Amino acid sequence: MRLHTRTFLWSLLPYGVLLAGSFWAVQALVLSAVQNQLRLTVKEAEASIRSTRSTSEQGEDRVLRTVAKNPALKDGIQQLEAARNPDARRAVENQLSEICEDLDLDLMLVSDTDGIALAAVLRESGEVHALDLSKVQPARQGYFSYENNIYQVASMPINLSGENQAALSLGERFDWPGIPVAAVLLHNGRIVGSNAILRIYEALGTRSEDIESGLRNCPEATTECDMHVHEEAYMSLPISEPRDGYQLRSLQSVDAVARPIQSSLRGVFLIAGLGALAGAVLISFVTSRSIVKPITSLITHLRQSANTGELAEFDMAVPRATGLGYNGEGTREIRELMQNFNGASAAIREAQVRLQRGTVEVIESLTSALDARDPYTAGHSRRVSEYACAIGRTMGLGRDQLNEIRIGALLHDVGKIGIRDDVLLKEGKLTPEETQLIQQHPSIGRRILEGVKGLQPYLSVVELHHENWDGSGYPHGLRGDETPITARIVKIADTYDAMTSDRPYRQGMSHEKALSVFEQISGSQLDPYVLEAFRRLQVIELKASISETKSVSLRRLSEAVGSARLTSIPHEREGTPS
Repeated sequence: MRLHTRTFLWSLLPYGVLLAGSFWAVQALVLSAVQNQLRLTVKEAEASIRSTRSTSEQGEDRVLRTVAKNPALKDGIQQLEAARNPDARRAVENQLSEICEDLDLDLMLVSDTDGIALAAVLRESGEVHALDLSKVQPARQGYFSYENNIYQVASMPINLSGENQAALSLGERFDWPGIPVAAVLLHNGRIVGSNAILRIYEALGTRSEDIESGLRNCPEATTECDMHVHEEAYMSLPISEPRDGYQLRSLQSVDAVARPIQSSLRGVFLIAGLGALAGAVLISFVTSRSIVKPITSLITHLRQSANTGELAEFDMAVPRATGLGYNGEGTREIRELMQNFNGASAAIREAQVRLQRGTVEVIESLTSALDARDPYTAGHSRRVSEYACAIGRTMGLGRDQLNEIRIGALLHDVGKIGIRDDVLLKEGKLTPEETQLIQQHPSIGRRILEGVKGLQPYLSVVELHHENWDGSGYPHGLRGDETPITARIVKIADTYDAMTSDRPYRQGMSHEKALSVFEQISGSQLDPYVLEAFRRLQVIELKASISETKSVSLRRLSEAVGSARLTSIPHEREGTPS
């Protein structure tokens, strides 16, 4: 993504976040206001219902007191308590029916002290008839549900022979239209009645079972409850106290009430949001251009300098010549950036020169130390470097890998500094312990060089040039491509020079003899792909051309280090020879 686009987006983002946050806050405030209004409405309804219920209970209490003193009813109840036969029950039911007709009551009930109904009558469709007590047991207090009708019931004890031996209850049909808010009547957590609002919710896809499940999760029956049913937010408040498992609660869909308001708000927000967004886009566009234009010009100049392979250096005397013609106060920071960059570029170039000089000095010292210890192998590392580079060129390796091979091969035996003279210079056959000691020189070489940051790319060659293709080498027993291609190439060059060079204890092999041995160990110790590239070399001519003096060798080493890119080498084969 372009810098101009990123700057524009980051300039626009705060406006968008602020705008979205403002809309969210306003919507939250609206929903909160709706919920508060619903609570107020329900509380007002609750107060009205309590007042109405209190007046009704006072009237019911007076009726109960009057009826409870009826001598004929008391005699009938006393006979029913004594006999409890159908005739006595029918006599009491007839008396209750007459009282219901006279007082226009909906329900009358006589029960014993244990709350078991003895006789009951109910008004249905204008007619009063006896209830089958074997199928239904009306409540003595609170609410009673029968045939989709809800009855409010109040009771009073009846004294017979100076003792409380029965109770008389009367009830009236619950006035749902008198409830000014959406409400449901619950009995032991199940909805047994409601006003029209529940049917509206059911028409919208919300089942009464889902509402019951939500209400059962309310923490207390006497507290407000917020719940979600099918992603619809509901609020429920108690209208009456729980009694005998019955409770009347309001049930309001907050989303349904807030939806028209939200719809209006969305229209307002859309118009306001589009206007604010257009302004934000314009401001962000102007701001981003003022920020990006000088930076883009600076980047363009740096990219042009990168194409030349040299660090950029800005001509501060003629800023317009570079395309950075902004001399005003607004671009003072850009000019400071250019000045600081010029200083950093000069410091980097100086550091590169010092690093190159120091690296050459280190390698020169190490190579001189090796030659001083083992004069019979003098020039070995240089020849291995030449052979290995020739193999790498034949395989088509890039410049970076060739430089790693060249310098890594020069340093590959640096670890022999850590081997004792009596072992390193021994002319006879080595003992197993001495062989094990000699095999430590790759690891020693790595430890010697890994503290020098400039030599990090060559550590794999130094440490792994004695690994075998079949995994039988040392120090790690790597197999196949697990050893980097640079180390596998140096191994063949190292092996060839060791086999064809004279030693105090043996004569060097001929080129043909060395190739014959290579054929025997191809695929076991040597990589067959690298060996195929080695076969195509004109090794005899290459050996004749390696006759440089020590000073010329060090000069070439300095050039190699100076042109090397100090980057890490992937541990995998770069390709196969053609």
